[in-house]
Amino acid sequence: MNLSTTELTLAADAAIDLHLHTTYSDGRWTPESLLDYLRREQFSLVAITDHDRVDTVTAVQQLALDQHLPVLVGVEMTTTWKGEMTDLLCFGFDPSHSALNELTQDLLRRQQENTRGVYENLQRQGYVFSPDALSSLLAQPSSQQPHAFVALLKAHGYGLGEPSAGEILWEEGITFATNEPAAVVEAAHQSGALCLLAHPGHKDGFVTYDVELLDQFRQKAPIDGLEVYHPVHTPAQTAMYQEYARRHHLLVSAGSDSHGPDKPPIKYRAELSRDLLERVGIQIK
Repeated sequence: MNLSTTELTLAADAAIDLHLHTTYSDGRWTPESLLDYLRREQFSLVAITDHDRVDTVTAVQQLALDQHLPVLVGVEMTTTWKGEMTDLLCFGFDPSHSALNELTQDLLRRQQENTRGVYENLQRQGYVFSPDALSSLLAQPSSQQPHAFVALLKAHGYGLGEPSAGEILWEEGITFATNEPAAVVEAAHQSGALCLLAHPGHKDGFVTYDVELLDQFRQKAPIDGLEVYHPVHTPAQTAMYQEYARRHHLLVSAGSDSHGPDKPPIKYRAELSRDLLERVGIQIK
């Protein structure tokens, strides 16, 4: 497969964003509209990191080549640790290698089993849906299926008051399928990828990392770095993660986590992620 980043050299102040989502997972950008936007805004390098999607890398790389916009091969893998969500960003892997792809395909299978089970339980309780409703749900990306299920209930008039659609599904056991962090790191390294902890300062259902938790997590899953720069991080968190990465010789990533035009990509300077980019073969002047 031809890569859009082959022999790429960037200026230190080149605009990059290494954390973006499209309709291939839970984003609202189509891949085409996102790359159109990024090209117009003169980004020099981006990474499309759709949740648990390795199978779309070839299509994204071809689109990147057609658009003349370098796109670093990437994926955001959904994991849980200490009972809460913890996402991992994997960069620069070989999409033909089976390890990461096997994890994503197994996750999709488990999500589909959960979706199907909840759907059938609701039917047994008297909920009535259109004939193609289940097949439409199962065709969604794994990360989108619970959200799509909420929309399905509301579209059929359920969950508009109390209990809400989300509460109905929660009672029936809806879940987001996840992987174990250590398994993701191992698969990433087997696939030639670098694996970084995404948005360590995130709240709202995610593990929010301090220094102690970072130490504990790294004992469980030997990550290569941290997404130090992210819009949910406070200045104090950014400084803490930057110092932690420096002290432990970890790679640094910078990303907006944009899912749609309402929260657009951010122009981070390439030099912020110099070590990471050079490890995947991209030179910084």
